[in-house]
Amino acid sequence: MQNKGLVKLFAVLFGLVSIYQLSFTFKANQIEDEAEAHAASKFDNPDLRNAEELRYLDSLNTIDVFDIGIAKFTYNEVKEKAMNLGLDLKGGINVILQISVRDILEGLANKSKDPVFNQALDRAEEIQKDSQDSYLESFFQAFDEIKGDTKLASPDIFANRTLSDEVNINMSDDEVKSILRRKVDESIVSAFEVLRKRIDKFGVTSPNIQRLGSTGRILVELPGARDVERIKKLLQSTAQLEFWDVYRTEEMASYVLQVNQALVQQEQENSEVAETEEVSDSTQTEQDKIAELTGEIASDSTNIENQNPLGIVALGNGGPVIATFNSKDKRKVLTYLNDPQYRSFLPAEQRYVRFAWGKEADGSQFADLYAIKGNRDNEPELSGAVITDARQAYNQRGEPTVSMQMNGKGAKIWEDMTGRAYQNQSQIAIVLDSIVYSAPGVSTGPISGGNSEISGSFTVNEATDLANVLRAGKLPAHADIVQADEVGASLGQEAIESGSLSFGIALLLVVCWMLFYYGKAGIYADIALLFNILLIFGVLSGLGAVLTLPGLAGIVLTLGMSVDANVLIFERVREEINKGKAMKEAVKDGFSYALSSILDANITTGLTGIILFVFGTGPIKGFATTLLIGIVTSLFTAIFITRLLVDWSVRKNQRLDFSTPITKNWFRNIKFNFISKRKMAYVVSGILLVISLTSLFTRGLDQGIDFVGGRTYQVRFAQDVDNEAVKVALNDAFGSAEVKTIGGDHQLKISTKYKVDENSAEADEEVQTMLFESLKPFLPEGITYAEFVDGSGDAKIGKMFSSKVSPTIADDIKQSSVWAVLGSLVVVFLYILIRFRRWQFSLGAVAAVFHDVIIVLGVYSLLYTIMPFSMEIDQAFIAAILTVIGYSLNDTVVVFDRIRETLAEKGGFKGGKHINEAINNTLSRTLNTSFTTLIVLLAMFFFGAESLRDLLFAIIVGIVVGTYSSVFIATPIMYDTLKDKGKLPEEN
Repeated sequence: MQNKGLVKLFAVLFGLVSIYQLSFTFKANQIEDEAEAHAASKFDNPDLRNAEELRYLDSLNTIDVFDIGIAKFTYNEVKEKAMNLGLDLKGGINVILQISVRDILEGLANKSKDPVFNQALDRAEEIQKDSQDSYLESFFQAFDEIKGDTKLASPDIFANRTLSDEVNINMSDDEVKSILRRKVDESIVSAFEVLRKRIDKFGVTSPNIQRLGSTGRILVELPGARDVERIKKLLQSTAQLEFWDVYRTEEMASYVLQVNQALVQQEQENSEVAETEEVSDSTQTEQDKIAELTGEIASDSTNIENQNPLGIVALGNGGPVIATFNSKDKRKVLTYLNDPQYRSFLPAEQRYVRFAWGKEADGSQFADLYAIKGNRDNEPELSGAVITDARQAYNQRGEPTVSMQMNGKGAKIWEDMTGRAYQNQSQIAIVLDSIVYSAPGVSTGPISGGNSEISGSFTVNEATDLANVLRAGKLPAHADIVQADEVGASLGQEAIESGSLSFGIALLLVVCWMLFYYGKAGIYADIALLFNILLIFGVLSGLGAVLTLPGLAGIVLTLGMSVDANVLIFERVREEINKGKAMKEAVKDGFSYALSSILDANITTGLTGIILFVFGTGPIKGFATTLLIGIVTSLFTAIFITRLLVDWSVRKNQRLDFSTPITKNWFRNIKFNFISKRKMAYVVSGILLVISLTSLFTRGLDQGIDFVGGRTYQVRFAQDVDNEAVKVALNDAFGSAEVKTIGGDHQLKISTKYKVDENSAEADEEVQTMLFESLKPFLPEGITYAEFVDGSGDAKIGKMFSSKVSPTIADDIKQSSVWAVLGSLVVVFLYILIRFRRWQFSLGAVAAVFHDVIIVLGVYSLLYTIMPFSMEIDQAFIAAILTVIGYSLNDTVVVFDRIRETLAEKGGFKGGKHINEAINNTLSRTLNTSFTTLIVLLAMFFFGAESLRDLLFAIIVGIVVGTYSSVFIATPIMYDTLKDKGKLPEEN
């Protein structure tokens, strides 16, 4: 091998970089474990515990926590470089939001009553059910079909006051369409900005938000998010700009001091009890822990020197700020101020008060508290709906602000509010998404004309973004969750544990098999394999890719497939040794002859992986990512690392047999006549295909919600439950529901299409509430709805996972899945045609793939009511099918490569003699690779996560069938179509 020095240097650097990247992951995990333990030692209350954990981590953001000698890193820097875990490993929520383009169009048309316009809107929704176009394009299609003499630029539609500066009655429909496309896109961009800013509040590491083409859909991934119900509601609400009257310091500070004093008295009572009962420090009360945390109470709770358990930094000075607190204490402060026990201190006229925090300047450690004059309906006197324009501007001091213009109705209300504030010498709070941006007073009398300004320590970019958001106020558009996956934190932890166990078992089995079969050479293959795993995780971490549960399955699958290259090489070296060649020459020729097969096999698998990456979403894209990375690193380690180790052994004149005494003669001198058995194989395969197709046309497949739409919940019970009894209870509530046992009789997968066409937060909440009420008889007595929804408490009872797909997006998923499978077949057909220069090879390979796919589908059709795990056809199953396609082609290409080589070397079919010889020569490789791949998949199947069993089962069936078809289907078809030509394949 040439350039050994360069390969060694590259390998060392690659390995060191991988270790460097992974070191941040280990350090981040260590710090987060410390934060969790610290919070658990301080609080029992989950909300306070979560707040303290975040506070602890926030305190490390600018502190050096990791010193590697040549550089130091803060926690923020460590976290940015650490490997990102997907929500199926970390818990959290993944949603696709559909911004309502219909709402945007209605807003642009000023709620037009024009019958053609409204019929086109309704028709567009019908078109959307079977269309891949955006709603806007469907609207244009529907309008063109029914418009008659009506124009989009009609005064009753878009040539109105709202769009008077851009649309006039003389414009053609095409001109108006261009304007509408831009306006709709601007609105979606504004919605995107709102969501991006809201996500920053969730305290989630590695959030991901992105627009999905021009569909009006926005993907939001929040791994690690805990309060998913609150997040869903916030994500679906429109930008809440509100104007409220506020209390002044002297009107509300007394309440804050009363609560503070009540906490002091409670602490004193607890201290006296502790003193009387001689309770040790290890049994401190919750109030003691809070006091110690904030530093206001000494460890000896009998001597209270600081009378400030609420943590007041300063009271306001007569303006709208009631008091100032440390930012880290915000959650704690609101918890106490909103506690019904303390709100009873408020006089009747203040009972509707709402507390809100002011906008914090960057780097500030303090937060101002405001008291908003709420009302019974919690509705502001003036909201953002009246804003007609907003621009980034500057005030008299040169600070960035946002200037706003209101419509006539808003201007009148604003004049009344400012007049009242002027007369009472009070302030008006300008609140966006529950944050008080400013609370100006009015010094010059009522403000007429509808002009107003928001200030609040803005940067220019912040003011610009806020103006963009507010401009969308005139285009009201709600956001519906059309697809969602929620995973409880405990389920994610279980997935990590089961995934790690299956990974370790699979790795051990492969290492032992290679050592058993190839002896010392197997040790070199194992070293290359371990180095390969290091590189895979290092590359994932370095690229900032997200590791998902299917991604982990992809790595485990790579364990089996990565030994394929080494098996190909070792088998060829053994053949050359058996021919009597010296060890050095046999090694050189073995690596050289195996290279073509290795590249062809990995390219075909890589092509299917690329298609899976392009068409897949979320976790399936993670599966494709790890598969593709694994292919590249496997090639490097097998071709270069193994070669370096083998060459080193040869130079040392060490004995290297590429076998053990037990396996030395395995698969040698086999002369099975495969070609003569092809007709029998055709009959067997024909029977299997007929059975599969019959079942597919009669029984069909168990289509998951990915393809038909609906809601699915994974619910865990305290004890085993009767599947049928649960189904009866759910059918009474939902009319129809599917109930399947998953991972044991104490855990069920429940699916329903009840209100499947409704995507509002209210509909989601209604379905979930009905689910809880229906399951109450089977749940522990006294469990609350909140505990059921959380499902991640110490008992780990309740909803562990939920998923939702609307029918519209389900249709899109189904179509993209079909195109993914067909696309992979076309791409591979063309590759094999180019590579082997004969369409007969392509036909044989693609026929074998069709054979494998139909049989796998048939197995799923026959067994989905029998197997003790879910066998739904969903996106994960499509990933499995594409993997089966890749593996089947991998196996077939290796066989074809040897056939091409043998025929070119010896010439002539000779009744299939030379083809039989080629197949027999590859039999050891075929069975070895299939066996190693199967044992890692079986390890994952039996010891891995329950949610992956349907995917893994499909791949296991596919590998068994694919190994058979490469020899008994692909090769015979190639032989039967090529033999009549009387020609040999050309040698490359």
